[in-house]
Amino acid sequence: MKEINIRDIKKSATELINDCWGLVTAGNEEKFNSMTVSWGALGEIWNMDAAFIFIRHSRYTYEFLENGGLFTLSFYDEKYKGALGRIYGSKSGRDTDKTAESGFTPVFTDGAVTYAEAKYTLVCRVAASQEIEAAGFIDPSINGMYAGGDMHKMFVGEILKVYENDA
Repeated sequence: MKEINIRDIKKSATELINDCWGLVTAGNEEKFNSMTVSWGALGEIWNMDAAFIFIRHSRYTYEFLENGGLFTLSFYDEKYKGALGRIYGSKSGRDTDKTAESGFTPVFTDGAVTYAEAKYTLVCRVAASQEIEAAGFIDPSINGMYAGGDMHKMFVGEILKVYENDA
């Protein structure tokens, strides 16, 4: 992995988040969890490059984000789509060792966790978080995504470092 500037990524934020099958990973070398992430954004706020992710309270990764200061967003080539969806997108880290099952190789860098298979990794520090509340929805169709009441919390992460994997 080599460090790059976020502006050197040749894909748009929409391509990364929607098309490149991303993972959000939080925790440390002793204990961490990853899950697929498809709701989010990249941009600038408060004079910092930032990542915005939305995690439901019921997800195991939520606990790690609430307790830790760092997380990574990692994005993958198409060839990893199967493992990402089948394991990281459908199983809970409470019940299974996703890393062992996927065969992915954890990489511990800058106090955070990513995987050697990632094309891009963004190391982020939680700068803010905010509960998403139904009262804030102007478009009533959004309420249907929360029929069970399992709301998201938005985490704003300052992007500290960005890595690209040429392998």
